[in-house]
Amino acid sequence: MAKASTPSRERIVAGAADLISRRGLNAASIRELAKHAHAPLGSTYHYFPGGKRQVATEAVEFAGEAVSRRLRKELVEGPVEGLRAFLGLWRGIVVDSDFRAGCPVLAVSVEEPPEGEETPELAAAAKAFAEWQALLADSLLAHGVDAETAADLAVLIVASVEGATAMCRAARSELPLDRVERQLEAAILRVLPSA
Repeated sequence: MAKASTPSRERIVAGAADLISRRGLNAASIRELAKHAHAPLGSTYHYFPGGKRQVATEAVEFAGEAVSRRLRKELVEGPVEGLRAFLGLWRGIVVDSDFRAGCPVLAVSVEEPPEGEETPELAAAAKAFAEWQALLADSLLAHGVDAETAADLAVLIVASVEGATAMCRAARSELPLDRVERQLEAAILRVLPSA
């Protein structure tokens, strides 16, 4: 949850990301988003005249960029280190929340949008996933992996970690992330030319 010392708008966005990661988007009203962020409802409407859609979109963008920042930092050390950081991030969120929170990007992605609508929050989720994949693929490329294998492995990493995060929540156990970590690390080591 957002800290009370952060600016109100930022607190609302961070709080929305946290609430969506716990309940999903469709189960959270604008009133609940404001309450979860410890922000006045009037401030929420002031900062987000587009309502719940706008808050949700910015929450997904916020979460996506937070993960991207972490990946950029850790991938400097190499793809295995980046993978470990990616897994560590989600492990921390799942365990620290007592298996109540997961990924807000995934939460928005699995909810059905209104029929025939292309929603901005779903577009933000697709963008976040694509950026994480690109960062991982670029790191693999920089370490001598061919472009197609790098792209395939990046998709595998993101899909596996996101799925394992959801499985951890359901099982109330870190075991899915532990198993995925072993297999993904082995997959990376198999394709690295110097490994």
